[in-house]
Amino acid sequence: MVDFAGWEMPLSYRGITEEHQAVRRHCGLFDVSHMGEIEVRGPSAASLCQELTVNDVARLRIGDAQYTLLCNEAGGVLDDLVVYRLGAERYMLIVNAANTEQDLGWIMSHAASQADVVDRSEELALMALQGPEAEVALRTLTSLDLTAMRPFTACQARVAGEAVLVSRTGYTGEDGFEILVEAPAARTLWDALLESAAARGGLPAGLGARDTLRLEAGLPLCGTDMDTTTTPLEAGLAWVVKLGKGEFIGRTALAAQATAGVTRRLVGLELEEPGIPRHGHSVWQDGSEVGRVTSGTKSPALGTFIGLAYVAVAAAAPGTPVAVDIRGRRVPARVVKRPFYRRVR
Repeated sequence: MVDFAGWEMPLSYRGITEEHQAVRRHCGLFDVSHMGEIEVRGPSAASLCQELTVNDVARLRIGDAQYTLLCNEAGGVLDDLVVYRLGAERYMLIVNAANTEQDLGWIMSHAASQADVVDRSEELALMALQGPEAEVALRTLTSLDLTAMRPFTACQARVAGEAVLVSRTGYTGEDGFEILVEAPAARTLWDALLESAAARGGLPAGLGARDTLRLEAGLPLCGTDMDTTTTPLEAGLAWVVKLGKGEFIGRTALAAQATAGVTRRLVGLELEEPGIPRHGHSVWQDGSEVGRVTSGTKSPALGTFIGLAYVAVAAAAPGTPVAVDIRGRRVPARVVKRPFYRRVR
């Protein structure tokens, strides 16, 4: 168990690699109840969400979910999140645990009397069932037509007899579901999900596997791979930013950067010799420092040493040879496309 954003969280249950491989081959169950849940309600809820986030909330139908970001006026990333449209005037924002208090304050400071903003983080628990057999495992516990659910959609349903919100979302690079439930029912739901997962070779999985899985999938972690000093365009998330939707916080700065072009990019690195690229390690090309590592690990699925790093645009093309300074030793590496791992569909 480790401290994580004020929560006592499992780093692993049986071992990071074993849990990682269970998710890739079968399924894994994560307790992600540390995530924040902020509800925005009222006639102006949509316009508030549109003002605060970079993606286009107007595209959401009831039951849709959307990956997006909160940015400051300079275009720096405050947090990444998923927005759910639960009703005509009701939205749920799932935010990162370390940023829940900050995000709540930011949202409320812009809400004024526009909408009701309610922090439901203490009331709700969240579980993620991820992996190629996640649907099969979940199907035994619900009458919901899971096969008909598209990615980034959500449905009210009953799972193991409990009233829940089921969404086809996740942070592992695998198919899977995230299940939101009232906190008092969390233990009952966890036990039922784990029993069904275990019958299919699944395991409970902790923070360690969550990190290695998201890294293989090339997914940035807020606070580690992006923050207020980086923009979505630099982080490879330009596809999330809808400059054409109208005004939103950070739009002016992001539009200017889109026009001028970024000077650095978040890229994938694959080392050609053993070594773990750690946050803050320098990246070199032809004797000059060209960037910094933000995340790295040994990939359990691929057996290679991988990382994410911000590098100068001139060194950002896939195939570019670089080196990572690991404790004074410059380990040869090359820039590669993300994701490092792509699931077989």
